[in-house]
Amino acid sequence: MLLLTGGRFAGMGAGSGGYDLIEDGAMVIGDGRIDWVGEVGKLPEEYADLPYQDLGGRLVTPGLIDCHTHIVFGGDRAREFEMRLEGASYEEIARAGGGILSSVRATREADEATLLASALPRIDTLLAEGVTTIEIKSGYGLDVESELKMLRVARRIGELRKVTVRTTWLAAHALPPEYKDDRAGYIRDVVIAGMDRGHAEGLIDAVDGFCEGIAFSRDEMAGIFDHAARLGLPVKLHAEQLSDLHGAAMAAQHGALSADHLEWLGQDGIDAMAASGTVAVLLPGAFYTLRERQYPPMQALRDAGVPIALATDCNPGTSPLTSLLLTMNMGATLFRMTPAECLTGVTRHAATALGLADRGQLRPGMRADLAVWNVRHPAELTYRIGFNPLHARFVGGELV
Repeated sequence: MLLLTGGRFAGMGAGSGGYDLIEDGAMVIGDGRIDWVGEVGKLPEEYADLPYQDLGGRLVTPGLIDCHTHIVFGGDRAREFEMRLEGASYEEIARAGGGILSSVRATREADEATLLASALPRIDTLLAEGVTTIEIKSGYGLDVESELKMLRVARRIGELRKVTVRTTWLAAHALPPEYKDDRAGYIRDVVIAGMDRGHAEGLIDAVDGFCEGIAFSRDEMAGIFDHAARLGLPVKLHAEQLSDLHGAAMAAQHGALSADHLEWLGQDGIDAMAASGTVAVLLPGAFYTLRERQYPPMQALRDAGVPIALATDCNPGTSPLTSLLLTMNMGATLFRMTPAECLTGVTRHAATALGLADRGQLRPGMRADLAVWNVRHPAELTYRIGFNPLHARFVGGELV
């Protein structure tokens, strides 16, 4: 067992303005979990003689959680980014080989070792900012073998790095060229058949899809979610990013862990999410990159009591972002979230968005995933831009 003393602990419960802050605190860690946390003057006698580490007044938060990423992919789209800034239209970029299909081609061509080698530097950047849990989606293979290849790489990342990886089956991301005239065939042959295989191989923790006019309809996604339910897999949905197709309401009716993006979310979706406990995952990196103008309905989400999470949405096209700290600042500056909402959004609510009840807060029984920061007040984590004050990470009680 280990005793941490001399710290300021942000428990991320509901108290102290959202931070649940213990000013002069101590924590006892045993068997990878938090045994006790509280004011140092109230430390039980049984822990008094434990080996200890003095944190020197540093802030301790739960380890950060990036609950929405597409961080495994082939190639990059930097030239496409440049072409857009030079005035090229979406159609011109597509004709030049850009867009999501360029990522699909590069991902299909890459073997697992290549995908792993390209993903690890992005992963390491996030870990260096205090991330201890990350979600990784498929979605750039769009055939069964390539989608499963992405998830095998994701699992391998969890073996090579001190981080929990949650995998998500996102074959319903876009329609590949070979199925452009056979939507039902793609759903049958790739989305459903691949889900069955991935589930049998233990590669899938959740199922996702893109519900949008340029992707899949609400009814198509409902059928996919019904199949996921038969396999016992939780679901989530990219919804209301470009228009309101009422996907979030449908997802909530299926008990979805989260609905993500949500710029065009209507009141029906908000009410359904509030009733089901579905988390609203906001992705300011994509909003920023695409120069969107339609803001998520922040106050309506607050008024309804919908939990709000933040994530990087790291992907090669619309959010090439590998900083969860910058994501927090974007949540504040773009979406007018408070610093407490931002930190809650990458800890407690992000854990809920992944269906993980054992992390995201500092309280007894929780997994001892911790981030130790060279700051005095939690608001500083959201306030700074381009500055990383991480001092140390604990993953499962182990100092990294």
